[in-house]
Amino acid sequence: MRRAASPVGLTTVMCLAQIAGMAGFATFLSLLPDFINLWQLSNTEAGWINGVFYIGYMAAVPILVSLTDRLHPKNAYFFAAAVTAVSSLGFAFAEGFWSALILRALAGIGLAGTYMPGLKLLTDHIGGRAQSRAIAFYTSSFGVGASLSILLAGEIDARLDWQATFALMALGPVIAVLIIQFLVPPGDPRGHPTPSTHLLDFRPVLRCRAAMAYVVAYAVHNFELFAVRGWIVAYLVFAESTHPEPRPAWWSATVLAAIFNLFGVPSSIVGNEIAYRFGQYRMIVTTMILSGAAAVAVGLAVDSALWIVVVLCAVHATLIGGESATVTAGAITNAPEGYKGATMAVHSTLGFVGSFLGPLVFGIALDFNGSGETLASWHGAFATIGLAMLAGPLAILWLGRPAAPKAESAP
Repeated sequence: MRRAASPVGLTTVMCLAQIAGMAGFATFLSLLPDFINLWQLSNTEAGWINGVFYIGYMAAVPILVSLTDRLHPKNAYFFAAAVTAVSSLGFAFAEGFWSALILRALAGIGLAGTYMPGLKLLTDHIGGRAQSRAIAFYTSSFGVGASLSILLAGEIDARLDWQATFALMALGPVIAVLIIQFLVPPGDPRGHPTPSTHLLDFRPVLRCRAAMAYVVAYAVHNFELFAVRGWIVAYLVFAESTHPEPRPAWWSATVLAAIFNLFGVPSSIVGNEIAYRFGQYRMIVTTMILSGAAAVAVGLAVDSALWIVVVLCAVHATLIGGESATVTAGAITNAPEGYKGATMAVHSTLGFVGSFLGPLVFGIALDFNGSGETLASWHGAFATIGLAMLAGPLAILWLGRPAAPKAESAP
């Protein structure tokens, strides 16, 4: 079997592996109502099963991603893919809260060892302008994988049952491993020095102001992204309730939310191209300010005509994804020599801290002023996003303007 050699071929292969490896990513989330009834779960128990995924991710990512500076990224990837497969297959035999809790934690560990190590593997083989493009497509494939996971879970469960659904999803990471093993060239064609510090010593990364500027910007980006993902359906339902007339035939809160989620795929790719032409720093600052303003507009428009709500949500969703690939590319480009994996570990860990805080702070803001049952509560909650988005540009200014990427030629 011929291995991919060109940047386009390598990017395509890694995107396919990422999508396949995420087959079981959203299976539990998609079937959650069934599990609540089947296992008699409380909302708190269901929340713990969902949340422990991110605990597993954040606990594992500093170790597994940092290891890629010392070992070939395939080692971490293959281990984590095996953990992911065990998690999905094990769920086919789960019997309640505790077994589900353990298996979801394993799923989080699996993602920690595949997503960023997969990106490290890709960027080890591709440099220069082709690298930023590869990062844009790879990070965008995450959204494709998540959406496909939702679709597969619903379709397979409707035709078989939930046990068969989880068992079949275990094939995804196996396919991902086969793709990488047989289609990605072995070794690192450019080579990297071995770090002189111990595995979890992140001081070289934390001292690198240029890289940390992008890391903080990524955390702010995730704060906004996951706050909106977590609350967009509730927002759309409330927006519909402000109109006494029957809803339009095209209106569906869940379908619209799924469509908005996919807007980030093309906007991330286009945003990366804009950043390449006009500068990463300028693009990130401009996009974050515009995205924050759009968030405020979405909140204020909650009782407007439904078509206005949809248009503003679409604009906001597009802006949210605009800087996604750029902040990741910036962190990788400015990583201290020999510490790219460690930089990606810090980047991913702080990013998921933002992912956790975003929905939480948004919910607190809702409860502070009407518990989501008044116009003012939605105005205030989206205003918190607008204010939070200023932290990204301010962090970049405080940490210092990131250094320009070094010129490299693609292999």
